[in-house]
Amino acid sequence: MAKRADLILSGGGVKGIGLVGAAVALMDAGYRIQRVSGTSAGSIVGAVIAAASQHEDMTGADVKDLALSLDYRKFLDPGPAERFPLLGPASAVLRGTGIYRGDYARDWVRSELKNLGVTTFGDLAYEGDHALPPERRYKLVVTATDLTTSQMVRLPWDYRRVYGLDPDEQPVADAVRASMSIPFFFKPVTITSASGLTSTLVDGGLVSNFPIDSLDRTDGKRPRWPSFGITVLPTAPRLSTTLKTALDLARLGAPPLLLSLIAAALFAHDQTYLNQPWVSSRAIRLDAPEVGVIDFGISKKATEAFYEKSYAAARQFLSGWDWEAYLTYWR
Repeated sequence: MAKRADLILSGGGVKGIGLVGAAVALMDAGYRIQRVSGTSAGSIVGAVIAAASQHEDMTGADVKDLALSLDYRKFLDPGPAERFPLLGPASAVLRGTGIYRGDYARDWVRSELKNLGVTTFGDLAYEGDHALPPERRYKLVVTATDLTTSQMVRLPWDYRRVYGLDPDEQPVADAVRASMSIPFFFKPVTITSASGLTSTLVDGGLVSNFPIDSLDRTDGKRPRWPSFGITVLPTAPRLSTTLKTALDLARLGAPPLLLSLIAAALFAHDQTYLNQPWVSSRAIRLDAPEVGVIDFGISKKATEAFYEKSYAAARQFLSGWDWEAYLTYWR
């Protein structure tokens, strides 16, 4: 008999390969995914899983093949600033346009989801829990950061509240593209509200890179099935290294203290929450120091190796997982 579960997927750039491995391990263990919450790389993987979950004949192997068909090398589709090799990247960062367009990622998500019968959030309506508020009855939610209104937005949940837009009509690929807009790297996404205000959206990791509580019940009642978190978040020191690499690529320097401050802003909130035992006990932690967050030139061999390592880590986690014990201890 199939078991039900929700998934919360962290950001992590190219490390999102690991999210695929762990999610497929859950599917192979007999879990049917109900809803998925993702940030940045987690939004890409989450969109694929949410769409695939609507097809009972989709296997874990099918999801693996689909997700790993994403060519990370094509993520680096240069923007107009690349016409000027010496000043272009720095200029793009300073002007806020991003070094890369991010069109390949959006087009890939749009195309693959369409093949699965999904275009807008209306195609991902969730009818499995009528106790949910109407705005949350979707199989997918992604986190983005609205720089114009200075707030975290969860799409499609906040389309109507923040922008006055019908969530059922909004393209899933556009929300995913907003959630993965890594500052410095990818061109931000803009959205115009019903009132005419244009907002700039960037990577949701700026405010919550691992929103593990986003699918928890809010009525204080016992959860009916697990909400598993899967995270590939680097440690704070390695995150600082990643930021330095990003700035170096843009030919911009930054003092160590500034890098540490940015790393803490990205990392501290989620790490503090993850350190709580009732959260940590349902989180699958993945890591591969040899795979960088922005290692978009990763080889197929390295991709497969990280996938298999993450699959094994999730299987190991499940071997010690006890749902009833979790409820007894923490709920």
